Amino acid sequence: MKQYIVDAFTNTPFAGNPAAVCVMDCWPSEESMMKLAMENNLSETAFIVKEEQGYHLRWFTPGSEVELCGHATLASSFVILNYIEKDLDLVEFNTLSGKLTVRRNGNLLEMNFPTYEQPEIPVTDEMEEAYGVRPIKALLGPDLLCIFESEEQIRNMNPDQMKLSQLPGRGQDATARGKDVDCVSRTFFPKLLVAEDPVCGSAHCQIASYWSDVLNKKEIKAYQASKRGGYVHCRLEDNNRITISGEATLVAISEIVAEL
Repeated sequence: MKQYIVDAFTNTPFAGNPAAVCVMDCWPSEESMMKLAMENNLSETAFIVKEEQGYHLRWFTPGSEVELCGHATLASSFVILNYIEKDLDLVEFNTLSGKLTVRRNGNLLEMNFPTYEQPEIPVTDEMEEAYGVRPIKALLGPDLLCIFESEEQIRNMNPDQMKLSQLPGRGQDATARGKDVDCVSRTFFPKLLVAEDPVCGSAHCQIASYWSDVLNKKEIKAYQASKRGGYVHCRLEDNNRITISGEATLVAISEIVAEL
């Protein structure tokens, strides 16, 4: 079985967000997929099997299977469109979040994802203790989204992972208005054994939706201010959908010789 290592949301190797992509003829056991995700120790390992219409895609962190992952979807579509079915310009994935489509548009890969309701909730002392800075606003969807006063607070943030894991939400996102982009952010998933996701596509279903409302604009250029960093291009669509776009680059191709 071939495994591709792809850096997503970047055109430069060793930047953006790395994902492992495994293209298979049939499904191994869930236990085997979990073990390989733990062995890779990346924020996501994607497993793909060809179906009559499109591909079935599943995502695993070192801690569990997840319902949605942006950068590993970007990486998976990059592999299929560049190495498996080079004549395609669009690929469809069947996932736990429903059907997801990815379209090639020049150097960008455009993913069509859902947006989510994220009602405002009270800012708490526990949030301040976890992030190390007090948010000015908090919203709760699949992830906890906390809004901060400045880009510097986001870039300099050194959160307490244990305290973050006690906050609500699948992940804990931090965002602020950007100086050179519409917004900057960082994303943490201690509950999934991922301290910080370098560039998280799925988090921008919430982050870009929030800033679209605040800035009254449909297109949001976002920067994830982790050490690796990466740009995420977002466009809010009708019917509670969002197009999230980015580039990707291949780092390695390997052969999994262990029996799964």
